[in-house]
Amino acid sequence: MGSTEHALRKQHLPGCLALSQAANWNQNEADWRLMLGIGRGWGISLADGTLAASTIVLPYGSFAWVSMVLVLPEHQRKGYATQLLHVALADLKNQGLIPILDATPAGREVYVQEGFRDTWGFRRLQLKDTIAGLERSTAVRLLRAADWPELLALDARAFGASRERLLRALAARLPQAALVAEENGKLAGFLLGRDGREARQLGPLVARSSAAARALLAPIVARFEGEGELPELRAAREMLAGR
Repeated sequence: MGSTEHALRKQHLPGCLALSQAANWNQNEADWRLMLGIGRGWGISLADGTLAASTIVLPYGSFAWVSMVLVLPEHQRKGYATQLLHVALADLKNQGLIPILDATPAGREVYVQEGFRDTWGFRRLQLKDTIAGLERSTAVRLLRAADWPELLALDARAFGASRERLLRALAARLPQAALVAEENGKLAGFLLGRDGREARQLGPLVARSSAAARALLAPIVARFEGEGELPELRAAREMLAGR
């Protein structure tokens, strides 16, 4: 069966969502629309129109995030991921942008062969409850329109570039999870979230101090009590305890 490499457009959104579902990733159609609006993507479609693979790049200042490197399970090991990764890397090289990505354990081996090196890791936590009912620390409140200048300045320092469009989109999609912490009358941190295909996802969380981070995390982690002592939960509780 022949295949065609092409740019990802709005008409490919159903296929993009199918890729997320096949990989059990949390991205929904709104996520794909946002990413294609901020950046650009490429896909490989089969002769019957099935979108078999995808890759997206999200530019931020001097660097770009390589995202959504996905291949339908039945079409893996055909070189599709590597093919699209090469297209993305060539595009970023032409623009003088440094490529950065998050790697799954399986994908890491592919990326290492392409010259990527480890920089940092991450963990995900899951909360099986609603966000609206969470008890909030007195140091934490909902995001207000007047907070945006301080929030964006704080995020740019932490992230290394402006991602205003992304942050505003997240705040609009899940406003009940858009929280800020204050210290001495100034914005000391923020937490955003989004609705996903399978679950609501929290992040990013950016804070000037560990106290502000703990204030934003406390109402979330408190709901994990009695859910077992996974290493990730122990680490979060230790952070809340100041250890």
